[in-house]
Amino acid sequence: MAEDTVESWERQSGESVQAFEAFAVYRDLGSARSLTKAARELHKSRTLLGRWSRQFAWVMRAVAYDREQDRLFLAEQMQARRDIARRHAKLAQAVQSKAVARLQMLDPRELSPSELLRYVQVAAEIERRAVGEAPAVGTVEGRDQDADVDALSDEDRRARMDQLRRELERRLSEGVQ
Repeated sequence: MAEDTVESWERQSGESVQAFEAFAVYRDLGSARSLTKAARELHKSRTLLGRWSRQFAWVMRAVAYDREQDRLFLAEQMQARRDIARRHAKLAQAVQSKAVARLQMLDPRELSPSELLRYVQVAAEIERRAVGEAPAVGTVEGRDQDADVDALSDEDRRARMDQLRRELERRLSEGVQ
């Protein structure tokens, strides 16, 4: 914006100091503004304020001011959301690093079959979401994980646990350094 450009809510060329001060009071009344309220607050006649209002387009200027204030408020809200997202991302990274450190200390052989299955499913779900895929049907959300493991025979459970253990060890060695 050029330096000599005057915004409509600022003092206009030919507008007296008194007329602008009256406009500022009118403008700052917000959505409940009226010439009568401004005149009462300023102890001036409503007729005088009406003349200034017509001469210097107070209604249009006040609407422009309101729009600018809304624009500024929305910009502040957007910046606040960005700041919050950045803080949450940093917090998530800190929590993840603690979780990864603890996960590296776990011996997969000491996990119960349902714990191991849950770790693998949660890791897969996180991985899917990280690349923008929708949650897999029948994943961790909304299911009783123990019921899946309990439904397997002992032999099938051992085979599945061996498979999951190898998968977990592979993922740990590839993704966690």
